[in-house]
Amino acid sequence: MRSKSKTIVFIGPSLDKEIAKSILDAEYMPPAKRGDLSKAANNNAETILLIDGVFFQDCAVAHREILYALKKGVRVIGSSSMGALRAAELDIYGMKGVGKIYELYKNGKLESDDEVALFFDPIYFKPLSEPLINIRYNLRIAEQEGVIDRETGEKLLEIARSLYFPDRTYERIIDLAKSMVSGNVITRFKIFLDHDRRDLKTEDAIKALEMIRDTNEVMK
Repeated sequence: MRSKSKTIVFIGPSLDKEIAKSILDAEYMPPAKRGDLSKAANNNAETILLIDGVFFQDCAVAHREILYALKKGVRVIGSSSMGALRAAELDIYGMKGVGKIYELYKNGKLESDDEVALFFDPIYFKPLSEPLINIRYNLRIAEQEGVIDRETGEKLLEIARSLYFPDRTYERIIDLAKSMVSGNVITRFKIFLDHDRRDLKTEDAIKALEMIRDTNEVMK
């Protein structure tokens, strides 16, 4: 029987670690900073899943350390946040991307790392702001469901884009929109957020974990 593969997952605000552990048995690490993937590769990792990484709090994960891990024969997978961004840049060298956010970066529909950046509690990794990609995703769903029209969606998106990433919250966006959008529309959108809000970063993180779990099961 094949020995158990050593998998290291870098995760933080995109998905609660306890939920992640219920999906995939792995070694879980905080959001990756510069040098962490090289250390994982040197620590006999067979698979590295990069979901979350620091953007502005510390030096971000470097391309060269991912290439180093790949050269050592480590399977490197990226999804959801920093992982999706790096996978879109390095999949031609063997890094695998998983999820819609990766595909959006790969297809050039997203370019800036600002799309996935957010402010989070450094101890518990709880999100304290909303990433722009999630705001964009929920606005489009709200439009499709008739909660808001396209013009309102564009106004709300422009407000979100104008805010520095730590200040992006739905509460802040709605407050700034009150002078531009009717009260009835604001109320409908708030109800939508309370009951039907989606988290694309979380969904992609779960998809990546499930993919590794299912692949490991096949390889046993």
